[in-house]
Amino acid sequence: MKGVVQGVGFRPFVYSLAQRHGLKGWVNNSSEGVHLEVEGDPGVVEQFTGEISRYAPPRARIESLRFEDLNWAGFQDFKIRESVEEEGKYQLISPDIATCKACQDEVFDPGDRRSRYPFTNCTNCGPRFTIIEDIPYDRPKTTMAKFRMCPQCRREYDDPANRRFHAQPNACPVCGPRVRLCDRESKPLSADDPISSAIRLLREGKILATKGLGGFLLACDAQDAPVVEKLRQRKHRPHKPFAVMLKNLAAVKEHCLLNGEEEKLLLSPESPIVLLPWKKDSSIASPVAPGQKYLGVMLPYTPLHHLLLQESGMALVMTSGNLSEEPIAKDNEEALLRLGGIADAFLLHDRDIYVQYDDSVVALSSGQPTILRRARGYAPFPVGLPFATTPILACGAELKNTFCLTQDGYAFISQHIGDLENLETLSHFQRTVELYQKLFRINPELVAYDLHPEYLSTKYALELPGKKVGVQHHFAHLVSCLAENGEAGPVIGLTFDGLGYGTDGCLWGGEFLVGDYRSFTRKAHFEYLPMPGGAAAIRHPWRMALSYVYTLLGKERLMRHLPLFTSAALSSESGEQKIRVLLQQIDRRMNSPLTSSCGRLFDGVSALLGLCFSISFEGQAAMALEMIADLDEEGAYEFFTEIEDGKEMIRLGPLVGGILQDLEKGIDRSRISAKFHNTLVKTGVSLCKRIREHEGPDQVALSGGVFQNRLLSERMKAALEESGFTVLVHRQVPCNDGGLSLGQAVIANFIN
Repeated sequence: MKGVVQGVGFRPFVYSLAQRHGLKGWVNNSSEGVHLEVEGDPGVVEQFTGEISRYAPPRARIESLRFEDLNWAGFQDFKIRESVEEEGKYQLISPDIATCKACQDEVFDPGDRRSRYPFTNCTNCGPRFTIIEDIPYDRPKTTMAKFRMCPQCRREYDDPANRRFHAQPNACPVCGPRVRLCDRESKPLSADDPISSAIRLLREGKILATKGLGGFLLACDAQDAPVVEKLRQRKHRPHKPFAVMLKNLAAVKEHCLLNGEEEKLLLSPESPIVLLPWKKDSSIASPVAPGQKYLGVMLPYTPLHHLLLQESGMALVMTSGNLSEEPIAKDNEEALLRLGGIADAFLLHDRDIYVQYDDSVVALSSGQPTILRRARGYAPFPVGLPFATTPILACGAELKNTFCLTQDGYAFISQHIGDLENLETLSHFQRTVELYQKLFRINPELVAYDLHPEYLSTKYALELPGKKVGVQHHFAHLVSCLAENGEAGPVIGLTFDGLGYGTDGCLWGGEFLVGDYRSFTRKAHFEYLPMPGGAAAIRHPWRMALSYVYTLLGKERLMRHLPLFTSAALSSESGEQKIRVLLQQIDRRMNSPLTSSCGRLFDGVSALLGLCFSISFEGQAAMALEMIADLDEEGAYEFFTEIEDGKEMIRLGPLVGGILQDLEKGIDRSRISAKFHNTLVKTGVSLCKRIREHEGPDQVALSGGVFQNRLLSERMKAALEESGFTVLVHRQVPCNDGGLSLGQAVIANFIN
């Protein structure tokens, strides 16, 4: 049997099933899955094999079963044999699993020997991927190897009737990992009960660094605005929303609106952060997610979290244990060093984390779960492909990086790595690539990379041995959406994002492509406009607003709105001088690369409305624009297209002019935002219809980070379907650059 059949209680399940049917033989783990031999009455054997799939453990995923008839061996009983290593073979590995109900009950049972034990687990839950060093999955090849089971734990492990039968991380307070509480200097804080003492510190307004499944989380009281602001200052994260952890569904409903699908996500074994509509009367402090309509919420997914939340009754901020844009800290000494300037105290434990693992983020879009960040609970489970693949390493992009390794029709997309903008994240990227290659026995024959020459992922790829395949950024977006939907194309691809390096040397981002796995044609795009200052225009959206008004409408129109830009440029005197310099840059095309980016258009409009002149995290200006949109507004602005170099160029002058006219009339910004969103939908549908009229496909794929915008993606999908298109969207991998590596790998496979 192949699939996720190790670390999920599969061998104990097979053992019990064989016993129930009176069959003899054996079962074991191997490097490629689970092997078993049974003998008995043919009818009983047939019933047994049918029940393997029908009644498999809840977290098992059987990908294939292969049967072979053997000679009678005369087994006397049924046994679980020792695992067998097989050269070059691999198996699928279970993600970490949230604490099951049975283990929760034990933790909160005063009479149970695991009462209040923060590392309680069984074959149905607990750490998996984060503790595995190699396969086959056995305790000696995990970070639990140093903990020798006590006699009671060993009896559970050896008892076929026990749910801890062959549970590799099995432990208890006598023999397992332990927590301790210390200060920033690693000095123990006098605490007979570290968890109760940690709760006392949280109630006093302290910031606590807590070691979790895949790394450290920073916790504080989510209802205490000053302490949340203190965390923001120390973490250098002034605006980006924090996630909160609440003790149960009842607590979630106090603060958020919740439907059935969202409840399922919160309670699922994956236990992701779920973006939920935030109630206006919630007592969660507004600095947790400034200016947002949605709150990122998760339930406790480890026994330690359950104890902290249940015994405190608090709502806790739970955010990655790092400084802004660094990888999450995973080791005790590393955390004390890197987080010492943020946390007031540390709740540590001595079970090592082998690989870092952020929390996953999921939202409902058009009523269906959509993964925005794929990590804990989902990775390293692969995306199945409807074709065989060459062994390939695809290195992804720069922001929200993931990589992808392919083999045998599987695409192993890594957990969220982060933004590859520093050496710390690059080192995390390299270590994780090496781990995936080792675990899944993949020796890449091809290396795929993004065309942008300055991406660290591109530079890394080009230094590797073997054949290289450069893949255009938006082509990879399109194919990523195709591949996860099991479609081959051709399709129309609406790929709207911040930017990606184009084949003409410009920065693309508002693209209408037609393509399949092998090739694409660029049919239309937003017109090119300069980005004054290059990357500075991304950090300061007012520069994009300046560029749109000046380039599209002229200097005279710009001067009518000069106070807006001088205000954005900090002070009138220095602001006017700065603006003169930027206009010269635009006129002379100095340090002002051209872009067709839809993401930059969002930035510019956000700045025009006075929402966001400068940003502290990627997508901030666009989020601000989405959050204020009036959902009842049905109006839209004008646009037109012109043919240029055989492609339709979408002219933006009427859109920007219309926004300025509405501002001059005093139209509410919420209506202007909604009209802007409606214009993009109108533009998308109009262009797709025109492409279809010229013998184009009637299937559309929506990809790129702009489609994280729930308002835009839902309205675009609905309008396209109303016009007779079949619409493909992302569900398994992010629409943002976190899904890009999948597209790169598939393209490299087909054009090789």
